[in-house]
Amino acid sequence: MQKTSARLLSLLSLLQARRDWPGALLAERLGVSPRTVRRDVDRLRELGYPIASAKGPDGGYRLDAGSDLPPLLFDDEQAVALAVALRIATTNGAGVEDAAARALHTVRQVMPARLRRRIDSLQVTAVEPPNARPNPQVDSGVLMALGAAVHAREVLRFDYVPVSPPENGRRAEGPPRRVEPHHLVTWAGRWYLVAWDLDRADWRTFRADRIAPRTPTGPRFTPRELPGGDVGAFVLNRFQGADGSGAWPCRGEVILALPADDVSRYTRDGIVEELGPDRCRLVLGSWSWPALAAALGRFDADMEIVGPDRLREACARLARRYAAAAGGTTGGRPRTRA
Repeated sequence: MQKTSARLLSLLSLLQARRDWPGALLAERLGVSPRTVRRDVDRLRELGYPIASAKGPDGGYRLDAGSDLPPLLFDDEQAVALAVALRIATTNGAGVEDAAARALHTVRQVMPARLRRRIDSLQVTAVEPPNARPNPQVDSGVLMALGAAVHAREVLRFDYVPVSPPENGRRAEGPPRRVEPHHLVTWAGRWYLVAWDLDRADWRTFRADRIAPRTPTGPRFTPRELPGGDVGAFVLNRFQGADGSGAWPCRGEVILALPADDVSRYTRDGIVEELGPDRCRLVLGSWSWPALAAALGRFDADMEIVGPDRLREACARLARRYAAAAGGTTGGRPRTRA
């Protein structure tokens, strides 16, 4: 028979593994009598674990949620998974970086040496592209409020503040928004709320760092069916500006005087086809025709525009602007200084 302390840890581990445990099954798993199980349950209660009992022939025990967080018990794989999740949380922009770092330090301190070596071998560094703007930090309280509204299916009211608020504080743009919140998602290091806008009668995607929730929340609602039925596809389409097809609103085709291997390294979601040693076909999309023309110019190579005509027009317009900027003129006339 295990010593009392070891048996208590075994009992706690079993109670954490499933919701309900018949007393007889616990006794069998621990190799003790039902009376010993009852005494051990009382000892765990004295230590702060909220264990509920169900009476009767099929009675048993359940580890409930309490007002305070008691000590927890993890197996090796759970402990490593927790440490990895906390390490990643220090780089995810959710406004919990400091708390995650402190929690990781606490977990690491009580780990046996064999597990500490495993998590110490995982070093995560967040690397941003050159000249990239840092992702905005989201207050963890805002994320919790949004998540609670999504879970409860309650209408959410909030102020949607400007990207660059004035120096005197956060100021909302217009009246409060009223939405039915459906999903809280992350995309490219940012947090977004996918919701049905009640005043605009349409689906909208809101940046969480710009949301200032108002209380109390509104009435409960019946969830609507998301277009396409999949939140991942919906968000992808929204960020590509599509109407559900998954394609960019502006899409063009060119032939570049560059090897296909060189172009494919810098083309995230385009199609590259090799036409020769130093020639390839590129199909690329963007939000607008000028943006697409500018994206093609970054390859710094001769190109032939296959189509469409709107891409040709955008390239010609940018060419005039760049020529004017290089010559110090505006609209073909020399600049004058005030």
